[in-house]
Amino acid sequence: MVERGLLNSGPDLLKELLPSGAKLFLACSEPVLGLWGNEFKNALTATGCDVALLPVPDGETAKRFANVEKLATKMVRSGADRRSAIVALGGGVVGDVGAFLASIFMRGIPVIQVPTTLVAQVDSAIGGKTGVNLLAGKNLIGTFHQPLAVLADPAVLSTLPEREYRSGLFEAMKYGVIRNPAIFDLMESQRDGLLHRDAELLETLIAECVRVKATVVSADEREEGERRILNFGHTIGHALEAATCYKTFLHGEAVGWGMIAAALIGRQLQVTEAQTAERILGLVRAYGPLPCVNVDAKHIVRLLQYDKKTLGGVPHFVLATTLGNVDIVNRVLPEVVVGAVEELKEVLQSR
Repeated sequence: MVERGLLNSGPDLLKELLPSGAKLFLACSEPVLGLWGNEFKNALTATGCDVALLPVPDGETAKRFANVEKLATKMVRSGADRRSAIVALGGGVVGDVGAFLASIFMRGIPVIQVPTTLVAQVDSAIGGKTGVNLLAGKNLIGTFHQPLAVLADPAVLSTLPEREYRSGLFEAMKYGVIRNPAIFDLMESQRDGLLHRDAELLETLIAECVRVKATVVSADEREEGERRILNFGHTIGHALEAATCYKTFLHGEAVGWGMIAAALIGRQLQVTEAQTAERILGLVRAYGPLPCVNVDAKHIVRLLQYDKKTLGGVPHFVLATTLGNVDIVNRVLPEVVVGAVEELKEVLQSR
């Protein structure tokens, strides 16, 4: 569901979906707890739900096995059983960790996603992917565990820091490239309104992104075919995150650079039309700024070997042909990747 005010109206819906007497564990980071968590917890409690807090550390470093074990132990000590459910209130990190824990706790309990960042509302809360990181790469350990419900309330984005908000807009662009050019056109023509968080524009953008992702995931839940197109911008994006130990880029920012790299690679391989590549570069720039790319390009190539999309040692790239259409290409030579990563620095300087 995508609707303003869901933080207040959503608990009534959840009570109907969950078994009688289910204990809810509200997974939430401390910053979000202060902004929205206490209000949501009170709304859940008002419906008669038994709610316990499950504090999740803030930031990407929370996505480690040691943290998952701590959270599981806390659930056991708080009386969790197989009727329990996890409600993940937060951004992509809380959603990934909460859903991963739900998928393995007592061999699987329900998870409800209540995303509070734009990245999570348009992308990570939908589709059932869960995951934690290894030092070698992002989300290398995970499961598919579909949420019982996803409640996206655009009103919570009002407190999102500007950088986090723009990070989500980069993720939203992806859907305009891979499937629905109307999203791309909306973001080109309504830049000022979206940057000012216009309520109507935001609700439209989120709903259209969700429609694309839900359609793709429904056709290919476990990423054996079509779902791979959702990784546009993520191949080099994930490598940039890993190369900087997840400390330099927000996820959407890394995807922004990854989309630029994919456009450059696609143009060089003559897969991406020149005009399409320029429009992608132009839109990413329009929603900047982005942190500087200051990485060893050859290190990025090495990290691609650990990417989930790499098969038989060959990385697969999602490259646009025209807006709304992409190909999955596995003939990208290492020197082409190196050249694209090096060119990212020039792209930044030419803004």
